[in-house]
Amino acid sequence: MAVVSLLPQVEAFLARQHGHFIDGKAVAGSGARIAVVNPATGAPIASIADATSEEVDAAVASSRRAFHGAWAKTTPAERGNFLLRLADLFSQNREELAQIETSQSGKIIQISRAFEVDQAVNFLRYYAGAATRINGETITPSLPSFNGERYSAFTRREPVGVVVGIVPWNFSIMIAVWKFASALATGCTSIIKASEFTPLTMLRIAELATEAGLPDGVLNVVCGGGDAGRQLIAHSGTNKVSFTGSVPTGIAVGRSAMEAKLTRATLELGGKNSVGFLPDVDADTAVAGILEAGFVHQGQVCAAGERFFIHRSRIDETLEKLSQALATLKIGDPMDEETQFGPLSNQAHFDKINQFFRQARSEGDEVVYGGESLEGPGYFVKPTVIRVTDAGASLLNEETFGPVATFYAYDDEEELLRLFNDTPYGLSASLWTSDLSKALNYVPRIEAGTVWVNMHTFLDPAVPFGGAKASGIGREFGSAFINDYTELKSVIIRH
Repeated sequence: MAVVSLLPQVEAFLARQHGHFIDGKAVAGSGARIAVVNPATGAPIASIADATSEEVDAAVASSRRAFHGAWAKTTPAERGNFLLRLADLFSQNREELAQIETSQSGKIIQISRAFEVDQAVNFLRYYAGAATRINGETITPSLPSFNGERYSAFTRREPVGVVVGIVPWNFSIMIAVWKFASALATGCTSIIKASEFTPLTMLRIAELATEAGLPDGVLNVVCGGGDAGRQLIAHSGTNKVSFTGSVPTGIAVGRSAMEAKLTRATLELGGKNSVGFLPDVDADTAVAGILEAGFVHQGQVCAAGERFFIHRSRIDETLEKLSQALATLKIGDPMDEETQFGPLSNQAHFDKINQFFRQARSEGDEVVYGGESLEGPGYFVKPTVIRVTDAGASLLNEETFGPVATFYAYDDEEELLRLFNDTPYGLSASLWTSDLSKALNYVPRIEAGTVWVNMHTFLDPAVPFGGAKASGIGREFGSAFINDYTELKSVIIRH
């Protein structure tokens, strides 16, 4: 075993009394304490304070002062330079951040290092460059001249104001970076509402942001349960909410935002992501693709594949080889560098996944592999493969957000495309084939915000990400995020 020992600074950080980060300093908080639990053991490792209304007010007031004050006086290049300094601090504190993340989320340490920290660095640097690429346009109006006067016009992109970022528990560093870096690059200020399950890394990041020279109040962190998020959305001092999470919660967030004061909303929601293999894909290639699409971070990825479609001529061999591959995965301590599959991230989700196992059996689905939890401490389940014979089967249509891959055999490619789109969701999908001509012809017919070909789940900061249909509104990163974090102002001049 190559079990990683906690750094002394990580142990010291976990032992602190955590609350919030408001106006440039850590705040212990006066609300009820919420335990932060290590999913690998089921034991508490720290606690946070549930935000009170007074603490929410303080965070919003701080953000508004900074938006109209110190942050408003910065140039785009200065904002970009701050994000670059923060990226450097992420790299310098890589192991500390990764260990805190693994301790609170159960993410295996290699993923915490490579995705949560290293990929977050890439996103920070991308946003740093975007800060100087926020542009309007010049326009020649067609207004008639009555006395020889002329008209000129131009547009400006101006920051919307105080942005609330509501971050889920599955990628508490990287998704938080998407939200606060978008806000800061466009001149907004940010309040991050961290998940009560995984709040610790964001509290540490806020300290690093201050170390990087961020003015007080530009980045605040509020911890607590759902009520803290609801207060922030409805608050008269906030201007936008960016939410990542489940479809039902996202719909509630969007409704609350509109009912409060037409608060702008970006909603990156989950769904039931389709993965389809054309008949030319052999079983070994398909198995590698299934592992990539469905089982990274125990399937706890918004864009992960959950509904898998394989040609009837290939499905038996593919499922046999997939079961063999899953049986070799090392399940265990996420701090062990040899572990390939860790625990689910919290007790509530563990209970939910076990209920899906029971549901599959009660409905007569074939559990090809897994379908059970592991004995002992922690929230461990086996990676699971389920085969259904009815396209209307619950497990083929209900989001599990876990290591539950459901398979259905199709007979022809037109049927495959119908299956791809026969869902109210549309966050992502992937199509696997060696025939790129077919792939390019089929991509426009797949109803999803992101379609991968011969890959799945990988995100690049230059490529926009977000959902179609019930899987969301708006886009994260790319150049598209600028539209969602700025207001377009038109200026017309008579001269």
